[in-house]
Amino acid sequence: MPIDWSPFVEMVRARQRFLLMTHIKPDCDAIGSEIGMAEVLRQLGKTARVVIVGAMPNRYSFIDPDREVMTFKPSAPEFKDVDASIVLDTGTWNQLGEVGSHLRGLNVAKAVIDHHRTQDDLGGIALVDPSAEATARLVVEAADALGVKITPKAATALFVALATDTGWFRHANTTPATFLLAERLARAGAKPNKLYEALYEQNTLPRLRLIGLALERLQVAGAGRIAYTEIFQRDFADTGAGPGDTEDIVNYPRGVQGVEVALCFTEQPGGSVKVSLRSREAIDIGAVAETFGGGGHRLAAGCSVQGSVPEVRAKLLAALLPLVA
Repeated sequence: MPIDWSPFVEMVRARQRFLLMTHIKPDCDAIGSEIGMAEVLRQLGKTARVVIVGAMPNRYSFIDPDREVMTFKPSAPEFKDVDASIVLDTGTWNQLGEVGSHLRGLNVAKAVIDHHRTQDDLGGIALVDPSAEATARLVVEAADALGVKITPKAATALFVALATDTGWFRHANTTPATFLLAERLARAGAKPNKLYEALYEQNTLPRLRLIGLALERLQVAGAGRIAYTEIFQRDFADTGAGPGDTEDIVNYPRGVQGVEVALCFTEQPGGSVKVSLRSREAIDIGAVAETFGGGGHRLAAGCSVQGSVPEVRAKLLAALLPLVA
């Protein structure tokens, strides 16, 4: 259903200082949507601070040429001196990490702009459309509702967000409307060829070494219908890669012939495992992720599960094997 943006327009018009936040381990849709929304707000003369939990992943730094994205620090006064907050690309507390605690304590106007079906009540206005292929689309809709023109900087960030959340226009969530939006953003200043090169043709040697390890560990189950790989904390020291370099590795097992469900298990420092899941049309892995406290979309989802990699792998395979039998 189309979103009624009038409450959001009213909120924006009445406030001046905005804090923009997103989920932990942010991807391009998260960061791009934040930067795009910040540009929209600044066109209206507002102040917008863009924050993420942790450092900006090196491979995404080209999206933020002005280095405006800030690492969240609970004690920083600039994150408290706001009169409105906007959460983008997530609607659940467990995906906000430490910024969630900060959000709970903010007595300001709040809004959530998201396209994931899994949602908590974060307070304030919920502007959610699971049919949108990327949160970037919703940022453009918000700009239109506010009567704001998309700047070249916003177009660049939002194009990357749109393109990556559709697998560079290859995934099933790509529609004719997706290409129309991509055209609009390109006309507004995005350079698709340059952005593709920056994202996919500038891999560091540490990331490639990490991918190599993941490929060596690739396994199949369920008569070849499930493929998975594993990444351990020691791999980062061994390769020189960082946690952000695990992004998209799950697509390698998904590319194995005959595979319907792909998983990447990444060991976390606190005794848990981050699980990235991808599937083809037949399997709703978003529903599977929800049973483990995560969420996402039908064909792309994730969760974090306590335990060792072998323990978590066993749990996920037990849930998935009956679905591919």
